[in-house]
Amino acid sequence: MNLTSGNNTSPTSWEKMPFDKRQLASLVDMESPEAVHSEVLHILSLINTGFETTSVSRVFRFTLDLYEGELEEYKACNTDYHNLRHITDTYLAMARLLHGAQLSGEDFSDRELFLGLTGALMHDTGMIQESCDMEGTGAKYTQEHVKLSIDFVAKHAAVFLCSAQEITNLRDMILCTDLTADIPAINFSTPNIELLGKMLGTADLIAQMADRTYLEKLLFLYHEFREAEMGNFNNEVDFLHQTLNFFAISHKRFKETLDDTSRYMVPHFKNRWGINENLYILSLENQRQFLEKILADKNISAYQKLKRSKIVQQVREKFGNTGLG
Repeated sequence: MNLTSGNNTSPTSWEKMPFDKRQLASLVDMESPEAVHSEVLHILSLINTGFETTSVSRVFRFTLDLYEGELEEYKACNTDYHNLRHITDTYLAMARLLHGAQLSGEDFSDRELFLGLTGALMHDTGMIQESCDMEGTGAKYTQEHVKLSIDFVAKHAAVFLCSAQEITNLRDMILCTDLTADIPAINFSTPNIELLGKMLGTADLIAQMADRTYLEKLLFLYHEFREAEMGNFNNEVDFLHQTLNFFAISHKRFKETLDDTSRYMVPHFKNRWGINENLYILSLENQRQFLEKILADKNISAYQKLKRSKIVQQVREKFGNTGLG
């Protein structure tokens, strides 16, 4: 699989963005899986200069093959919100948390670092359809995708070269990405695995909500939920309104259920970029404020304010006007 831009030297949308170190999206080209992976490997070198990256790179390449449809047993990813971009966003967020935790005095073995990053890459694999599955898209598995992701990891343990105990650890970590899971009831094998699980739960959620196109992508998420017959939403706009409540729910989840592990972003950004802030929380709060603003303005459609990456246009082309209020 070719992950480079080849001979195309025209600037990408990311390259055209004004560089602002306080803007999360300015730091790494998140549209490039290869750029994300390179940053993850750099972060690992900051944690441990002797870290052997072969195992992480192997799982990363396996993930790309899976999501791009290169594995005969599976279809390419066909969900527009829970897609490869979300996976690489979570992968980088997890690496940043691992680095920040290490700077804060937490001590992870290299194998634990590997498990944390593998969990990030594998946590939504349950939404990938098998080749024989001819009905709908992977979105139909939304309600059960965490269990299916755990099953996927167990099935492919040989790819990860994981022991039975490590597969159990990955299961418990991935469970922490389930918003309905009773995390205190999970029987983690060690305090470090518990911490890694809570960090993974944080990385999964914070990576989504800090994405500069999060609000636009919510329209895709609405249609994924619709296929899965999840939630009680009248239309896309109603879904946006209910997302305001989700910001409040997520704030409580970060602080209480996940033990405020998002705090580890601050030492990472200070060490890596010279920024003494949690850029994820800053971006997340900007998203919340903007969503409040556009939904409060009765003089203009929210769609006219959601302009980034032409996502609204893509939603309309794929789903028509079925979600409009």
